[in-house]
Amino acid sequence: MTIVQLELDDIQRGVLSPRPTPYAATYILFRIDDRDQGRELMRRAGAVVTSAADTVSPLGETWVSVALTYHGLKALGVPAEWLDTFAWEFRQGMAARAHALGDTGESGPEHWESPLGTPDVHVVLVALAPNSALLEAAIDRARPAYEALPGVTAIWRQTCHALPTETEPFGYRDGISHPAVEGSGIAGTNPLETPLKAGEFVLGYRDELGGIQTPQPDVLGRNGTYVVFRKLHQRVALFRRYLKDNATDPVDEELLAAKIMGRWRSGAPLALSPLHDDPALGADRMRNNMFLFERDDAAGFTTPGGCHIRRGHPRDAAVAGVPRLHRMIRRGTAYGPPLPDGVLEDDGADRGLMFAFVGAHLGRQFEFVQSQWMNDGVFFGAGDAKDPIVGSGDFTIPRRPVRRRLISLPQFVVTRGGEYCFMPGLTALRWLGDLTG
Repeated sequence: MTIVQLELDDIQRGVLSPRPTPYAATYILFRIDDRDQGRELMRRAGAVVTSAADTVSPLGETWVSVALTYHGLKALGVPAEWLDTFAWEFRQGMAARAHALGDTGESGPEHWESPLGTPDVHVVLVALAPNSALLEAAIDRARPAYEALPGVTAIWRQTCHALPTETEPFGYRDGISHPAVEGSGIAGTNPLETPLKAGEFVLGYRDELGGIQTPQPDVLGRNGTYVVFRKLHQRVALFRRYLKDNATDPVDEELLAAKIMGRWRSGAPLALSPLHDDPALGADRMRNNMFLFERDDAAGFTTPGGCHIRRGHPRDAAVAGVPRLHRMIRRGTAYGPPLPDGVLEDDGADRGLMFAFVGAHLGRQFEFVQSQWMNDGVFFGAGDAKDPIVGSGDFTIPRRPVRRRLISLPQFVVTRGGEYCFMPGLTALRWLGDLTG
């Protein structure tokens, strides 16, 4: 058997590397108004972007990543015959894919934060560090890459944070499940899951179907990947009130929250602790993700088929679509001030999650999961039922002797915007900087 060796020194660190705990991050969007200065930005970015081989940067667990939208590649002058070799979903952009993604109504592009989803977004710079001081140091280090370039304009910024508790705004421990990637040297979080082929996440390598996806020319596509950025506003007070109004007591309230998510707030999975929370289990990275669904709980009496984690990653379940082919790397970072514990009224603050998906197949990874598993229930026999966390509608909890039904869940999460991006390898960044014409 051939052992795949990823060219880690050419892959941006933000693609594969686990994030520190806690950490701070920021997203900065740029518009390119001058092609030559945009290319200069790429040349400079190549000097500050951290590779996956550089596990200890000059600032510790701190790194900078750079990605481009389809409009950004066009602004740099990448010829049409090469642009046409990129995934068609990427070429369309997230706003054009809104209906397929379920971004309608309040979540529709017409309500997104400007300039998200518009042709003005060309470059996305992401900086990440263990704390705010190191984050600002990372931004200072990257600033020479875009300052003194009047033809490159910063048009949007979102600062984020991950708490020491690793919880997201609704109060659940986040960032638990990550796949192992063949050749990366980075272990997955579920010992029961064998490493996935590198081509599922990095372009230019064989994927699970034996194919190799690489936009052309090879120097541009190889060691790159697709990244989805989404800003998701979370209605925390509404979520808390709903749980309280539909539970018989505080114990039932926490059980209801666990059934909706598939995990207790601590991160302990229902699959391993079905009757009560187990904070020690939730904090144990060697155990809190070591379970299957179909083998142990096919009917969903312990972990409901429609809960959030089972929809996002059905594991060994025999469902529409082979789960392994729709696996993706997810990164979520909270933004906005936390709502104080116990508060049930909305304080008007904007808070939520900056979500990032990393994968080599936009269509059969992110879009499939979003449209077929999160926004539909056909794959496990629940008709058009949506995910109870990010969707709305009804939710069924299998139970003996009578199932429990939650009717008309409100919209707890609203999409505020996002982008489909291509994150080039470091060689490709320099190549983009050297384009002529």
